[in-house]
Amino acid sequence: MDLDRLQKQLNINFNNPDLIKQAFTHSSYVNEHRNTVLSDNERLEFLGDAVLELGVSQYLFLKNENMPEGEMTKLRAAIVCEPSLMNFAMELNFGECLLLGKGEEQTGGRQRPAILADVFEAFLGALYLDQGFDSALKFLEEHVFPKINTGTFSHAMDYKSQLQELVQQKNDSIEYRIVEEKGPSHNREFVAQAAIKGSIAGEGTGRTKKEAEQRAAKYALDSLLNQ
Repeated sequence: MDLDRLQKQLNINFNNPDLIKQAFTHSSYVNEHRNTVLSDNERLEFLGDAVLELGVSQYLFLKNENMPEGEMTKLRAAIVCEPSLMNFAMELNFGECLLLGKGEEQTGGRQRPAILADVFEAFLGALYLDQGFDSALKFLEEHVFPKINTGTFSHAMDYKSQLQELVQQKNDSIEYRIVEEKGPSHNREFVAQAAIKGSIAGEGTGRTKKEAEQRAAKYALDSLLNQ
């Protein structure tokens, strides 16, 4: 995929095409093309890292009024870590647009987690420079924040403890039930329900019983806080 197609896919048009090209230029490519004026994406990655942290921090602060600072820190760390950024980049096909040196190309650089995570941050840095923080935030709203809402990062959070604390304030009780197990043994999926005073308050799915219960607790927590 070329960068023009990528911009159409994302519905983003860079005012300065050199910026998006730099975002996808790996240092190995620059090292093999020393006669060009191309710069690698490392400085943009540095900037994009700060933009990402601020964008995610702002989102968590505004959307989770009752979440303690420590929990927000844990959740942010799960969102901005290398495996998460790699997944974001893969979903957007960023690897296909990378300019890599031959050696890096031959050793699977397009699928390398660190390179994919870096290019995601570099793209965000380039977008910030080209169009400002609001555009970078809009990009995050479309491609990152929805995953927070659907519980993708529930493994990093102890929603069960938060729900327990909230329910205890009302002298209520919580019970978790695994109501369904599906899929083959090597790829099992569990469905859990969180019941408060016998009524189902939330349901969640996960690869483990604990993950399913955490997601059920998250939905129950969200429902209670929005009442």
